[in-house]
Amino acid sequence: MTERVIYESSNGDVWLLSREPVSKMPAVKHRPNVSSGGRSSYTEIGNFLRNGASGPEHQALLQLIGTLLDG
Repeated sequence: MTERVIYESSNGDVWLLSREPVSKMPAVKHRPNVSSGGRSSYTEIGNFLRNGASGPEHQALLQLIGTLLDG
């Protein structure tokens, strides 16, 4: 499975554009830092953007989506 880093925070959390393992639908994978438990979770892209579009990881995803429209 190919994943693309969307954003890496200064505390070690990472958000990736990925696919949800069961449904294979595009999703945002959050890989928290080790001190937060380090257990990855998946969120459908629309839900991810609706639930906090002002965070830097949300803005980074919107910028990535925007690059698909450039040209």
